[in-house]
Amino acid sequence: MELKANAALVIIDQQKGILHPRLGRRNNPEAEARMLEMLGHWRRTARPVIHVQHLSRSEDSVFWPLQSGVEFQQRFEPMAGERLIQKQVPDAFCSTGLEAQLREAGIGQLIIVGVATHNSVESTARTAGNLGFDTWVAEDACFTFDKADFFGHAHSAEEVHGMSLGNLHGEYATVVSSAQILSAD
Repeated sequence: MELKANAALVIIDQQKGILHPRLGRRNNPEAEARMLEMLGHWRRTARPVIHVQHLSRSEDSVFWPLQSGVEFQQRFEPMAGERLIQKQVPDAFCSTGLEAQLREAGIGQLIIVGVATHNSVESTARTAGNLGFDTWVAEDACFTFDKADFFGHAHSAEEVHGMSLGNLHGEYATVVSSAQILSAD
C-alpha cells in the first residue's frame, strides 16, 4: 500500500442532517474522529480534499436544501482551496463533473470516508472502481444505520456496514483502516 502525494480524500455527506435521531441506530461511534484525523493529515500534507454535499430532491430528507440539515457540520466545513461537489443522488460521480475534475488534476487515487456506508459511500466507491481509480475505503471512518433487507428481515448497522464493505473489497475498492492509510504515507 502506497499513499500517493496527490491522493484525494473524499469526505461524503458530513452534513448536520446525518446526525438526526430519526435515521435510527448507527454503528461506529468513532467514525467522525477517524475522519477528522485523516482530514487533518490531508491538510498538513497539502493533499487534495473533496467535500461531497448531498442536496436531496425529497422534501422529507434530512438533506433537503431548504433547511439546516443540508449544511456541513462545523467540524467538516470546507476550507479555501478544497473542492466542493454537490450531488442529488448517492453516487458523487453522477452528474457532478467529479470524474472530469479528477482527471484534469491528474488524481488517480481516492480515499473515501463518510456516510452512509451502504448508500453514498458504497455507490461512490463502486463508480470510482469501475472508472479505474485506485479506490480505498477507510472502514472505520464510515458508518451506517440499522436497516431491513428486501424481505423485511432486520439487520444491525454493524451487519449492514460489514456487508457493504464486503461488497466493495477486492472488486471495486481496497477496504482498510484509517491507521493503515495514515501509515502508508
